[in-house]
Amino acid sequence: MITTAPPAPARPLLRLRLAPHSMLPRRLDGAWWPRSPDLLAELPGLLAALPRAWGHIAGVTVNGGAWSAAPGRMLVCNQVVRLSRAAGSHAPDTVVLLSPGHGRRDLLVVPSETPEDEAERLMTAALRGDRS
Repeated sequence: MITTAPPAPARPLLRLRLAPHSMLPRRLDGAWWPRSPDLLAELPGLLAALPRAWGHIAGVTVNGGAWSAAPGRMLVCNQVVRLSRAAGSHAPDTVVLLSPGHGRRDLLVVPSETPEDEAERLMTAALRGDRS
């Protein structure tokens, strides 16, 4: 008789929380906890999961020191996305998403190596509007 081990519990593919829609401006539009510092591996999943109302993300700006090397642009869902690295134009722990005609969205980036309980706390705080 052959037995197989039960499947491992499924982990969510994307660890993303978005702030509820509001007419009031907010500093952060959500929080993202990638699984690795490999931008080329992580970014397609993030962009594919964003609401359609955010439009096509044509530009992404990240902190240059927080991610592994990446080219100046990449193809995501058959669309070109420009990648930029910035040191001082935005908070180092955010990713800035630019969509022509839809504006800018900022997401808190929780470092991939952050323990789960701390990551959950940071993501919840970001959606509340505080960064503690």
